[in-house]
Amino acid sequence: MIVTLLLAMGISFLLTLVLGKFVIAELRKLKAGQEIRKEGPAWHAGKAGTPTMGGVMFIIGSGVVAFLLGWESMLRGEFTHLYVYLFALIFGLIGFVDDYRKVRQHQNEGLTAKQKFILQLAAAVLFLSLMRYEGLLTNALYVPFVNVTVELNWILYLVFAAFVIVGCVNAVNLTDGIDGQSSSVTFVVMIFFTAAAAKWELMPLALFPAALAGGLAAFFCYNHHPAKVFMGDTGSLFMGGAVAALAFAMDMPLILILVGIIYILETLSDIIQVTYFKATHGKRFFKMAPLHHHLELSGWSEAKLVAVFSGVTVLCCILAWLGIQGRY
Repeated sequence: MIVTLLLAMGISFLLTLVLGKFVIAELRKLKAGQEIRKEGPAWHAGKAGTPTMGGVMFIIGSGVVAFLLGWESMLRGEFTHLYVYLFALIFGLIGFVDDYRKVRQHQNEGLTAKQKFILQLAAAVLFLSLMRYEGLLTNALYVPFVNVTVELNWILYLVFAAFVIVGCVNAVNLTDGIDGQSSSVTFVVMIFFTAAAAKWELMPLALFPAALAGGLAAFFCYNHHPAKVFMGDTGSLFMGGAVAALAFAMDMPLILILVGIIYILETLSDIIQVTYFKATHGKRFFKMAPLHHHLELSGWSEAKLVAVFSGVTVLCCILAWLGIQGRY
């Protein structure tokens, strides 16, 4: 199993690396350049015009590898990894439409918040219902460390799970604001899910996070500071879908609190900023939200942010690993 997972990671890395050359070239031809928020840090203005929608390279790379190496399992009727990939792909398509509209309209706004929420919520309910129908999802909420499960009414669980998924996806999207940040943090999260699936012998489910980890490592080669390409909402929503879907496919969504600690901190900083701004009639709690912009304005370099955020994720994933040892 370990050899297969390393093979999935390695092939996905090479495939995504090669795809990147062509994808970036095509995006430049299409003039699919990123529009930069006017209210963002002043030095980010120099990033305007950098090709966006680059997430398609790791979406294709991880998908091809997971499909090919999981073919034998699919012949036996095991499709969990395919369901997870297709669910993430739906979110990637939502992101693609959003990116495409931004590129065509030459502004930093694509789909409206309401449109994205409705589409994402519908995708979440569809995925959860399918997993439930296939017998791959229970309504028992596993609590790490104490190794107990809490039975919930299915409708209550469905509502809880759908909003967790939508929240997780948008939190991952919010984290994508610094060169290499979201891809590096999510790489660590994918390694965690690969290890967890391998521990419980959940093949071929382990193939997808392994393949995505390889794809993200290759994407980082193009996305580290100074970035040659951005993943866009195409990539960040796909990643968010993958993170959320894997947590539910392994029937342990509460583990997202630890492995997704950076996503949560970024989101909380945004919520605190908006709430404080409204409550104080214009004052700001942070220099700028989300958190990575506050730290940038406090003197942190993009490289330092990536290193620290990835390091924090590694530590929290190790803690999460200890917390799930009693699972199964």
